[in-house]
Amino acid sequence: MSDFHMVVCVKAVPGSTEVKMDPETNTIVRDGKQAVINPFDASALECALALKDDFIGFGMDVRVTVVSMGIPATESLLRDCIARGADDALLLTDRAFAGADTLATTYALKCGIEALDEDFDLLICGKMAVDGDTAQIGPELAGAFEIPCVTDVSCVQSAGFTTCGALSLVHGCDAGEETVYLEMPCAMTTAKEIDQLRMPSIAGIRAAEEADVRVVSAADVNADPARCGLAGSPTQVVRSFVPDRDQTCEAVEGTASEQAAKLAKIIERSEEHTSELQSLV
Repeated sequence: MSDFHMVVCVKAVPGSTEVKMDPETNTIVRDGKQAVINPFDASALECALALKDDFIGFGMDVRVTVVSMGIPATESLLRDCIARGADDALLLTDRAFAGADTLATTYALKCGIEALDEDFDLLICGKMAVDGDTAQIGPELAGAFEIPCVTDVSCVQSAGFTTCGALSLVHGCDAGEETVYLEMPCAMTTAKEIDQLRMPSIAGIRAAEEADVRVVSAADVNADPARCGLAGSPTQVVRSFVPDRDQTCEAVEGTASEQAAKLAKIIERSEEHTSELQSLV
């Protein structure tokens, strides 16, 4: 058992702007091609690795576990996380998880984290995923585990941890930024600018090739099928489409009153077009 255990949740996202949608489920087709680690999650991993470096300097035994839910090809991304400094990884992969919204994803991740051989002290997630932008997984996981959570963290200071057992966190808020002190166990979500993920070392790459990435199914973590995937997702995408981009330019000339009248007609046409689009959803 380690002195301090951090769990970092990462997600594989499309590495291209050309995203394919499943016409039947209205969800993103994830075939693993050109997939990358979500940039916000990459920053979360670097935050954990930096804390690991600090705590090792304090004489502590520290462990960083990376957890992800995705297709089998996601395993290669988890090995990359190990090459960069993570200690081990767990991949939840099962057709039962397909089409999950944030609630079903949170449930699956919670089941996976509970299946680890050691409780965590700190749970770190990226603020949001670039393919969804919901920013809900971190806070929902904190709620599921009934632990405090700080979102949009841009700076972590560990200097006083050995004396007070708390981390100093700077995070975004309505007033700008504020500094809070958080005792363990807790969760936080990181801003992308908190740090840039380090490059893997040669030794890390070799270690990652031999590392044991634990791959589990829904049954392996005792997940309730009714709470997984589309079956466990109260949020349903009705329709996804790329909006039309009208780049035409219309000059409005005449006197001030004539220009106002023409502008009013242009706005009216725009509103009618918007109503037509909304009726299709």
